[in-house]
Amino acid sequence: MNEGSVPSPAVRVKRTVSVGGSLREGERTVPEESPVAFTYNRLAHAVMMATPADLEDFAIGFSLAEGIIETADEVRQLDIVTSDLGIELRMWIGEERISRYSERRRFLAGPTGCGLCGMESLSEVTRPAPSVKSGLHVSPETIAAAIAAMPPGQKLNHETRAVHAAAFWTPGHGIVALREDVGRHNALDKLAGMLARRSIAGADGMVLLTSRVSVEMVQKTAMLGASILVAVSAPTALAIRTAEACGMTLIAIARGQEFEIFAHPHRVFESEVRNVA
Repeated sequence: MNEGSVPSPAVRVKRTVSVGGSLREGERTVPEESPVAFTYNRLAHAVMMATPADLEDFAIGFSLAEGIIETADEVRQLDIVTSDLGIELRMWIGEERISRYSERRRFLAGPTGCGLCGMESLSEVTRPAPSVKSGLHVSPETIAAAIAAMPPGQKLNHETRAVHAAAFWTPGHGIVALREDVGRHNALDKLAGMLARRSIAGADGMVLLTSRVSVEMVQKTAMLGASILVAVSAPTALAIRTAEACGMTLIAIARGQEFEIFAHPHRVFESEVRNVA
């Protein structure tokens, strides 16, 4: 159920641009950024700044990442409620789940806006990521083709040049899902929610990111069950250690067939055709 009008994910704004030393008036499309609140059975959990699009996916993906639910169908009802203050994703979950959540909520130190919301302690923030299975084996050509297939689906970024994307690629189908957001964590949560709602197994493909790879991006990908994570930017040291520990192949700084593998390179096999002098 939607109450009120959800803001457009992109808006036209006036701006003054300098061209060759001269100032000119005009307009530009920029992404919207809205406060999005997550509540469970009327209990407030966290507020994230996000692009107001694909909110159903965001609600499910965020709830899975936070460990509040284990499957998408555990959210029995989802209401998207808008006001002058922002957007509330009002979810209703079963009694057993809400009891566990209420107990956990008593110990929350407070949410953050960094993608690790509502964690209970430092040990919770640095918790081990779930172990991933053997998964896929791919070639450099496959990785290059997957990354090259992302831009056509980044419609909001084409308009604004200011949002991140997370995509899911599978053999024989290419990119089967892509989500965008001003926040890279949000984009990945939206992707996770979309996959869960469509019952697409994370182990069947690899996750692609247009952003840098921090530890929570590895943790969220591992929760999907994906064994390969590919990003166009660099990883952090903690992200590398986390990927190594959970068995994930971490590929970053991907530019065509040129990329760097930081953990578990065995899933990438060399091309059969090589240049011969």
